[in-house]
Amino acid sequence: MAYDEHSANSKQDAPHNIAAESAILGAILFDNNAYHRVSEILIATDFYNPAHIALYEVIAKFIPNGKMADGVTLHDEFSRSGKLETIGGATYLAELLDRAAFGPEIVDYAHIVRDLAIRRELIDIGSGMVSTAAQPQEDIPGQQQIESAEKLLSTLAMRGSARGGFTSFGSAVTQSIESATAAYQRDGKIAGISTGLSDMDGKLGGLHNSDLLILAGRPSMGKTSLATNVAYNVASALKESHNDQGQRVLEDGGIVGFFSLEMSSEQLATRILAERSGVQSHRIRQGDLEKHEYEKLRDAAADLEALPLYIDDTGGISISQLSARARRQKRSHGLDLLVIDYLQLITGSGAKSAQGRVQEVSEITMGLKALAKELNIPVIALSQLSRQVEQRDDKRPQLSDLRESGSIEQDADAVLFVFRESYYLERQEPDDAGEKFAEWQDKMERLRNIAEVIVAKQRHGPIGKVELHFDPNITKFSNLDTRYSGSEH
Repeated sequence: MAYDEHSANSKQDAPHNIAAESAILGAILFDNNAYHRVSEILIATDFYNPAHIALYEVIAKFIPNGKMADGVTLHDEFSRSGKLETIGGATYLAELLDRAAFGPEIVDYAHIVRDLAIRRELIDIGSGMVSTAAQPQEDIPGQQQIESAEKLLSTLAMRGSARGGFTSFGSAVTQSIESATAAYQRDGKIAGISTGLSDMDGKLGGLHNSDLLILAGRPSMGKTSLATNVAYNVASALKESHNDQGQRVLEDGGIVGFFSLEMSSEQLATRILAERSGVQSHRIRQGDLEKHEYEKLRDAAADLEALPLYIDDTGGISISQLSARARRQKRSHGLDLLVIDYLQLITGSGAKSAQGRVQEVSEITMGLKALAKELNIPVIALSQLSRQVEQRDDKRPQLSDLRESGSIEQDADAVLFVFRESYYLERQEPDDAGEKFAEWQDKMERLRNIAEVIVAKQRHGPIGKVELHFDPNITKFSNLDTRYSGSEH
């Protein structure tokens, strides 16, 4: 009896295909170049037969290091380790050569083997879920079990497309050149996803995958409005295609997920409707509309219905729940940008919460950075600032104004502050109508619709200031046209 048939007599119900496994190994033993065609698809544990696992482990050690992997060298290796009989001996090595695939079907066989391995892992995850759920003495809350299962499923779903391990420097350089080429070929000369605001893109180079960006400001500065504008701009610019392998290729814009922990999804939608229609948001809420305004609103709503923007307005969500829902969104609908409004409304785990708010925020920011890397997308998290800003004459925010700033500043790839000087100036209106009032009025006129985005930290680029136009009536940010603003840069 051949070894593979004998070794497969346990777990007969587990999905496997011994013939496909044998054809792959035989092809590699016949021609080591075949290994390079399947090495990006398979790892040793994808094989079902224990002998095949052991053989592929040695093959994966030999070939990348320039050593021949054939019947002779493998026979010597397993003889030396005293494990020759566990792989079926010299007879089985000869049998594998007889079963070798010699054409392009080796890649198809590799995909079959990988798919069956994924199915076996699904069975293991499902069995583990049943076992844990059936043992209440484990004292693991049901919600926590769901989150753990979702994390396992998410890891399995991305298996192959996001494999861990070291990458050669040459491979990293190739990726860097590809990114630079994409930036050079784009009109905007940016490598990341465009925010839709060219001045911001010029400073940030767009929104980059795996980056955590903190967007902070005092209340009424417009940070939620800016985040909403960016989310809309990215979603409305979505352009994608598929390559020859059927993989999704993002050409512009992206699918956006928005965790609105403070406002309801309806309130957020009203803001976007106001921005797109030009009708003031408070008038939309009150229904105080002229006929032509209602028609503009209706037309804007029709345009927005198919927008690839998904909103989750669950309040008091934990970092683990947020991560689980983001993974689910990535699997089910796709996800290219995640926005969270705002960081201080996320809760940590019970253990970290008990250690104090600083430790809890540290867990949250670390979790958001890890999520950005895991899903390979940019994550924008809004953040409140401490009241000490209000005590200074110059109320422009600084990094030290971030609440629990240590962990937020440390984990962020970029920290952006939204600042509108007109907000404070408006509250300093002189009582008399003399010279001071004229000066105030002139300054107010210049600054009324100007907002600053201060890039206080950027791991991969310069810091500095970007000025934008802001219309508070429809909460819309746009590029500042200096020809008419009269502002100085």
